[in-house]
Order: sequence, then C-alpha cells, then structure tokens
Amino acid sequence: MPSLIFKKGLDLKREVAGQLSASYHSDLVADIKARDYRYHAGRLTIHLAREFGFCYGVDRAVDYAYQARLKFPARRVFLTGEIIHNPHVNDQLRAQGIRFLSDAGESWDALAAEDVVILPAFGVTVEDLVRLDTLGCTLVDTTCGSVLNVWKNVKRYAADGFTSIIHGKHWHEETRATASQAVQVPGGHYLVLLDTREANLVCDFITAAHPPGSDARAALLERFREACSPGFDPDLHLDRIGCANQTTMLSTESFAIGEQFRAAIRQRYGVEAEAAHFRAFDTICSATQDRQDAVLAMLADLSLDAMIVIGGYNSSNTCNLARICAEKVPTYHIADPSGLVSAREIRHRDARTKAEVVSTGWLPDGPLTIGLTSGASTPDNLVEAVVKALAGFTAEPAVAVAP
Repeated sequence: MPSLIFKKGLDLKREVAGQLSASYHSDLVADIKARDYRYHAGRLTIHLAREFGFCYGVDRAVDYAYQARLKFPARRVFLTGEIIHNPHVNDQLRAQGIRFLSDAGESWDALAAEDVVILPAFGVTVEDLVRLDTLGCTLVDTTCGSVLNVWKNVKRYAADGFTSIIHGKHWHEETRATASQAVQVPGGHYLVLLDTREANLVCDFITAAHPPGSDARAALLERFREACSPGFDPDLHLDRIGCANQTTMLSTESFAIGEQFRAAIRQRYGVEAEAAHFRAFDTICSATQDRQDAVLAMLADLSLDAMIVIGGYNSSNTCNLARICAEKVPTYHIADPSGLVSAREIRHRDARTKAEVVSTGWLPDGPLTIGLTSGASTPDNLVEAVVKALAGFTAEPAVAVAP
C-alpha cells in the first residue's frame, strides 16, 4: 500500500507552520496563560482550565493534512471523514481544497490510484483500509497513538480468546475502527456498551443462572444488535472478557464499568479465577484525562457563576467535559463563538437532554466569574473569540461627565 508519513523537522512542516498559526493560534490566549490562566476586565473574571484545547494528536493530524495538500498541489486530496470533531477546523480544511468523502456529492467509488487519502485521528476500519489498499491510493495516516494502543490491546484480547467489552458509542468512527480490529483475529468478538446502565444489563446476564437459548439471551442480543460482532453469542462469548474503551469517553465511567465486570466475573467464577476470565487496561488518552482533571480542579477550587465549554456537539471528549461541569455549575456547551448570541441569549447543547437549546438571562448582573475550557479538537483562536465576546457583553457602560 503506498503510504506517506511526515516527520518533524522537514521543510514541508516549516512551510505550513505559518498557515497553522494564522488559522488557529491566539496571542490573547497565550497572554492569559502567562497571567496564571486568568483574564479580568471590569466586572468580568474568566478562569481558563489549566489544560484545554488542541491535544498533540489533533495538532499532528491537522498539521499532516495541511502538509498533504501542499505536497500534492496537482492531485486530489481526500479525507475519509471529519479529521476531528470540530466544524471550524473541518471547514478550514475544505477551504484548503481537501475533499471529504463523507460530504454530499462525494463517493468512495470515484477514488483512483493517483488520489491522496488522509486517514483521520480516529482511524478507519480494517475494511476501509483494505479497500484503499486495493485502489492503491497514497495514504496519509494521522491515526492518534492512543487509538493505536487500544487496537493493539483488543487484538491481544482476541488472540487469547477474550471478548472485547468496549465502552464507547457504537456509531462513532473510533469505536467502529476499534471493533473492526477486534474481529481481525479469527474467533475475535466484541460488545460495545454506552454507559453503566448497559453494563448492568450485561453483568446481570453473566451472574444470573439461565439455560442456554433462554429469553434472556434473545433480549440481550436484541438490545445490542447494532453493537456486537457478527455471530456474537452471550452464552459463549461472555465467559472471558477484556475491557477497553473509546479514548475520549468519561474516564470515571470507564473505570466504573470495568469494576462492574470485575465484580460480575468474581461472583460467577470466584476471586481465584478472575485472571482467567477478566482483563482490563486503561485506554483513556492522557490528553482527555488531563482536560477532565483540569475542570474538576477548577470546580473544586473556584466559585463560578457559569462554565462555558467550547467544541463540536459530536465531540465525545467535549461533551464529557460539559457533563462533568453541569453537575456542579450552570454549564453552556457551545459549538463555536456564534453560540454567544448576546448578553441575554446563548445557543448551546444541554448536557442532560443532549439537545441544542437557547437559554435567556444567562449572564447575571454584578461581578461575574466564568470558567472556560474547550475540547481537544478546539483551536485557541475560538477560545479568544469567546473571551472577547464575553468582555463585550459585560463591558461597563460609558458614563457621561458634566462639562
């Protein structure tokens, strides 16, 4: 398979550095960081989380995409889908002439050997890789190292006869790619769980006494019909399990699910047999963990009137930041600065209902302290735009002075 991986220090990287800085960097955000992550203007104080925004994997993926466009000016350059879950960044790439196979009017059937195809940070399924290999396209692989680590471990599970229990969204690009790796090994199987409630259903099946082919088996297969491997049989394939997860999930929930399965296996087989039937490893990426830890520290240390979380509505790591914050303080997850309609209205994704809503009267009068963070796929220039908008909303009105 023709492939291309860019290395640090190449001239090509230096050529795109200016483009990336102009598109995504913020001098204001750099200044706020230098001032102990605190911005103050009039009655407004903003505290930035100590970790937020672009992670290394995202920065690398975007960098490689820009380099690919520059390196192959006369060739068609495609992305298999969104490179990351941030609409601003994806639109910037479209503006560079990079075409998205997931966009209307595009088709995998139109790909040719001379085309360049960028694999996103989430990775792609084994089936898609085989298809691209058959076509002979030049590939630019931006798959995140944390994702590759998950793939390595689920394949190891399969090789040892363990079914992969994946905490994730079965429709998410990363989880679909991980699941495809699990079944690459002959006899490999997987089951994808969204949350602790779904984990409870599976754990109850493991611990309950029921005959093979029971109604419980049929109910479980129906519940997870879109989230399990072909030929998955709960009577057979929940005997030995290994826990993994989509790297951007809420870490506390992933750990809780792992403990649920550990307890179920112990209940069924005994503590002494745990190692023969259960495995787990930490697959939350360090950047996701750092951003979650940073907002938890902010919530513990500061008295906030509100929290603003910036990032795509389909960004799992951003949504989980909003979930954490919403448990402690009024929280507004905005896709981009346009969500800040005015000092009276804000358009945001509700962390509980998951629907986009417009809230009114969201900025109280008087001294105002706001926490601000952004997902791992959100560039600093969007954070700057939010800071400036908030400063404008809360600016003290001019006072006329008598002559």
